[in-house]
Amino acid sequence: MTDVETSQRRVGVAVSRPAAVWILLAGIIGEIAAFVLTVEKIRQMQNPSYVPSCSINPVLSCGSVMLTKQASLFGFPNPLIGIAGFSVVIVTGALAVAGTRLPRWYWAGLTGGTLLGAVFVHWLIYESLYEIGALCPYCMVVWVITMALLAVVAPIALRPLADNKLAHALYQWRWPLYALWITAIALLILDRFWSYWSTLI
Repeated sequence: MTDVETSQRRVGVAVSRPAAVWILLAGIIGEIAAFVLTVEKIRQMQNPSYVPSCSINPVLSCGSVMLTKQASLFGFPNPLIGIAGFSVVIVTGALAVAGTRLPRWYWAGLTGGTLLGAVFVHWLIYESLYEIGALCPYCMVVWVITMALLAVVAPIALRPLADNKLAHALYQWRWPLYALWITAIALLILDRFWSYWSTLI
């Protein structure tokens, strides 16, 4: 290990200003979505006839989603996971914006946690589309934010692999791949609920 590498390991990883700001904003947006979902869930538990603000129509209906077993996979409301996770992201973003260099192992841990969140998100997408048959708007915000966050934090953690051709290609194409992902999800939603969307035309 060179003296430069040793120094970088000691002082931590430098993060660009745009990446730092995005991490902070992603954490704030995700936290707001998770918090609102938690409040709506509590109100629904207190009053079974309560209609959540995100229940817009038969398809965009978080009220019906929150009543399913999938909404409390681990025995408590899923948004509580979001509140905890996005709190970490907010703190990380704030430190990065302030110029604090966090160690590489921290970024690796954050990337691992975000990757687990991405896996969970895709399970929720499948369940929402093909098992529950309804979409939660706030949940969809979390889907989009989680995947974008992964595209930002993963390159920070994997920077030592910059010379790896696969890692470099994924880095170069991360935003086109993200756009492709959003397009694919939008097409799946359009196809799954076409019988409803077609009535609005």
